[in-house]
Amino acid sequence: MNAPQKSAARAPLMSLDAAMADLLGRVEALTAVETVATFDADGRVLAEDLVSALQVPPNDNSSMDGYAVRVADVTETGVVLRVSQRIAAGHAAQPLEPGTCARIFTGAPMPEGADAVVMQEDTVEVGGDIHAVHIQAVPEAGQWVRRAGEDVTRGAVVLARGQRLAPSGLGLAASLGRARLSVKVRPRVALFSTGDELVMPGEVAPEAMKPGAIYNSNRFFLRALLHRMGCEVSDLGIVPDRREATLAALKTAADHHDLILTSGGVSVGEEDHIKPSVQQLGSLDLWQIGMKPGKPFAYGSVRRDAGAGPAASTPCHFIGLPGNPVSSFVTFLLLVRPFLLKLQGVPVDGVHALPPPVKLPAHFSVARADKRREFLRVRRNAAGGLDLFPNQSSGVLTSAVWGDGLVDNPAGTTIARGDLVSYLSFSDLLA
Repeated sequence: MNAPQKSAARAPLMSLDAAMADLLGRVEALTAVETVATFDADGRVLAEDLVSALQVPPNDNSSMDGYAVRVADVTETGVVLRVSQRIAAGHAAQPLEPGTCARIFTGAPMPEGADAVVMQEDTVEVGGDIHAVHIQAVPEAGQWVRRAGEDVTRGAVVLARGQRLAPSGLGLAASLGRARLSVKVRPRVALFSTGDELVMPGEVAPEAMKPGAIYNSNRFFLRALLHRMGCEVSDLGIVPDRREATLAALKTAADHHDLILTSGGVSVGEEDHIKPSVQQLGSLDLWQIGMKPGKPFAYGSVRRDAGAGPAASTPCHFIGLPGNPVSSFVTFLLLVRPFLLKLQGVPVDGVHALPPPVKLPAHFSVARADKRREFLRVRRNAAGGLDLFPNQSSGVLTSAVWGDGLVDNPAGTTIARGDLVSYLSFSDLLA
């Protein structure tokens, strides 16, 4: 009689770093570009280098309200200089007469011959027919003078292709006279949730909810996160837990989008239809990652129908997030965010996909090490350390609202109070 055979050992979970490198290796930046008004370019990704056709500032100018002088005329305090001209911003200056000064205002061009500005707080006006001032501080050459081109030189690349524009970048582009900018098109993302237990807020009052029903919170924060990432979002709602409905939703979404993002249905239960449906319509290339929360993360692709236009030969990307809200939130920040950045043309690789962590002391302890790399919801405190949310369950969304970041804790690692840990702020992960 043969001894019973042992079942094959389960393959080890892929590490987050390996999954990140694999995921980013499968995405190419969208090639289409469009031109938009600089006013409307916040968060968009530049499709070309922005080269300055001028220097900023265009000429030497004053950084203070005061008096433009020749340093050689003010060798000691108490010198009295006649005011020979008044220069406001946007007006031309005349050469400065020796032995005189010019009343000057912030941003006004420096007159030829002047080499410093004495701020008005260091002067006292002298009355009489000839307007003059006492200079009460000896200036140094270049004092309170902004040099021509000290901000931007002509021909310099001031904003690089692939840079995601922030409000400061829009101001810089405007300072160079750019009213319109060439940017990458927005990724088109189809978003839907799965689960017969899901109910939309407003459809059923809390007291009328059926046993086992829950409100669909994931749909709200995922849609908001996608908009923050500069995506065009098609919200396909809630798909019933049926294979036919799941297949239909995936087919419809693939034809007109660059990415399908789902929440729920990627685990191993009999009612989890996303995974087999993606495999039927394309391929599932990543599934289950050694991280907590977020193990059921999945990546694959879905074939497009033949009549889907120029992109028909290119499969549509698919990312499946876990159904538990914290798992969905964390995997979006850690994996979907860098994926979307690269899709828009931002240079991203697996090594630099996440912002650099900050080392901060833990004002808590974790006595039991987890076998997976764990992301703990924490909050900075007034003492400069980190407090831990008491309930780290992947279904407790209040932890993400209470917290301001995550502790990236390596697998198999305990934390003692006072240990320095790696902190990733939500503000950096959402930037």
